[in-house]
Amino acid sequence: MPILVVEDEKKLSDILKRALKGERYSIDLAFNGEEGLEKAKRNNYSLILLDIRLPQKDGFTVCRELRQRQIHTPIIMLTAMGEVTDRILGLDAGADDYLIKPFSLDELFARIRAVMRRRRSTESDIIKVSDLVMDRKRHEVTRAGKLIPLTPKEYKLLDTLLSHHGEALTREKLLNYAWGPEFVEKGNELNVHIKYLRTKIDIGSKNPLVHTIRGVGFVLKESWLINSV
Repeated sequence: MPILVVEDEKKLSDILKRALKGERYSIDLAFNGEEGLEKAKRNNYSLILLDIRLPQKDGFTVCRELRQRQIHTPIIMLTAMGEVTDRILGLDAGADDYLIKPFSLDELFARIRAVMRRRRSTESDIIKVSDLVMDRKRHEVTRAGKLIPLTPKEYKLLDTLLSHHGEALTREKLLNYAWGPEFVEKGNELNVHIKYLRTKIDIGSKNPLVHTIRGVGFVLKESWLINSV
């Protein structure tokens, strides 16, 4: 699960990175509000840990701008103040939770688990586009009622495309979700997996769903929508 940590205190960033990696999370770091905002816009993170007191842009501003852009990644805000006004402003800006510094790592891990449980409970178990159906609860994908076996990475890629159906996703976003923010593509891994995915869900159908957007990335939508753009 990829997590973005936006924290300008280098020592704390390093501690959080080591601790979260020890819990098998993939970690990306940003050291000011502008950098954090740009990374959150470009990449598909599962969670953002966002400090309030940041250079260039404070955490409140970053959180508000992400929500205004319809980026709904769960956000836990970090504050050294512990003031009620900070907590209220953070929640009003769109944060999902907050932690007051100093905090224990055990409390951080518990807050992350709680936020992710709440987010999963609000997501639909079933995603459907045309006759393609993903059942997240059963971890199954079918097309026209036929079960389609997928590898873990193919499933993650399809989950991302379905969750953003109709939206052109960059290669960077797709790679970030399936391989993690620290992955550097050396060959054509994404193209290969997209090819396999297309073979499994589109071959034999009169309505292909996975499309290449030249110079951008990929999109999942019905063919008639592609032609009407």
